[in-house]
Amino acid sequence: MTEAGVQSWPAPRARLYYGWVVLGVAALAMVGTLPGPTQGLGLITEPLLADLGIGRVSFAQLNLVATLVGSVFCAGIGRFIDRTGSRTVLTVVLLALGVVVLVMSQAAGLVSLLVLVTLTRGFGQSALSVVSLAMVGKWFRRRLTRAMAVYSVIMSIGFMAAFPLVGALVLAAGWRAAWAIVGLLLVFALAPLAWLLDRSSPEAIGLQVDGGEPGPDAPRDAMPHATLGDALRSPAFWVFALASSVYGLVASGIGLFNESILAERGFPPEIYHRALAVIALAAPAGNFAAGAFADRGALRSVLVAALIILAAALAALARVTTTAHVMAQAVAMGIAGGFVMVAFFTFWGRAYGRAHLGRIQGAAQALTVMASAVGPLFLAFWVESTGSYAAAFFVLAGVVVVLAVAAVVVPIPPGAQPLRALPARAT
Repeated sequence: MTEAGVQSWPAPRARLYYGWVVLGVAALAMVGTLPGPTQGLGLITEPLLADLGIGRVSFAQLNLVATLVGSVFCAGIGRFIDRTGSRTVLTVVLLALGVVVLVMSQAAGLVSLLVLVTLTRGFGQSALSVVSLAMVGKWFRRRLTRAMAVYSVIMSIGFMAAFPLVGALVLAAGWRAAWAIVGLLLVFALAPLAWLLDRSSPEAIGLQVDGGEPGPDAPRDAMPHATLGDALRSPAFWVFALASSVYGLVASGIGLFNESILAERGFPPEIYHRALAVIALAAPAGNFAAGAFADRGALRSVLVAALIILAAALAALARVTTTAHVMAQAVAMGIAGGFVMVAFFTFWGRAYGRAHLGRIQGAAQALTVMASAVGPLFLAFWVESTGSYAAAFFVLAGVVVVLAVAAVVVPIPPGAQPLRALPARAT
């Protein structure tokens, strides 16, 4: 359906800005990506490997190919969002992902699994993530940082509920039944909800961005009509994109093999599931703190803080010896993830504007998805070669520190700087 078609579905006139409804749908859609990212696949990794008789390195190689191919969906989906609007794109992607997950629950061999994991990566981790983030960026400008903090909290609460529930389903009924239930929920719950409630932009239903005229303290775009090419020529794009990508590499590698990582340290699977819940619980705290921080300071500061916390969490993971250590490390990972979410979700719209946001966000997301493909393979080869994960975490912590230094020195577009650093408006 074109944007003109969307205009025949006006939003209810109410005091509540309709962008908050769209934000809620976008956050639920991001929770719906669960079968796509490596962390979601990690919920079924061990029973799937045992069921299909697949080795750990072979599975990591499959994951690499699937994620690299799936990342292509990021670029294409951004163009569709910018041209067609999010409502139809979101509904179609949710339906497609649900069908793929249902079919994946019946996978019987390596080849079929490769095809299906590739499609879950493409529709879930890539396409659905880009649509969800772009939805919020299209509806908010002056209040984008606050909106992304609220979005991150809703999303984190959703994942906090979804991870242990799906994990419990896997333990109780097997990975196939759990995956079938997830697919049915995507097709018969999330997709209809998206069609009923989403609207592609404020202008499509006669509203203004943020629900009114920008105030005198509204952030100003460095390049309000920046194209993808403009963004790619900006050093800040690469620092923020690479920092988010390294976080994706770390999160995907640990997420896929976290049960094995903790088993090496002497912990049972139940501790792994509890750690997932703790990470999801800590992330909203990071979202709130980062949102307040970003409103008062540069997004640069949010990113640097995220990277410092992440480096500390990685170094700690190599040394955990008690359940309390595991949970403390999970808290640090969750807070770091909450900071990264706010920085990644907010930066593109504030720095480069709304005109080509889908393409710009898609390019950044593609880098993150490709990096997430490397994480599991890196850890799989490392443990295969050395017999332990520990040293790998110190190497990754060093890379994160280097990126933190780069984030300190790179020039930041004015729209992503604190208001006090911007020149006054002409009167």
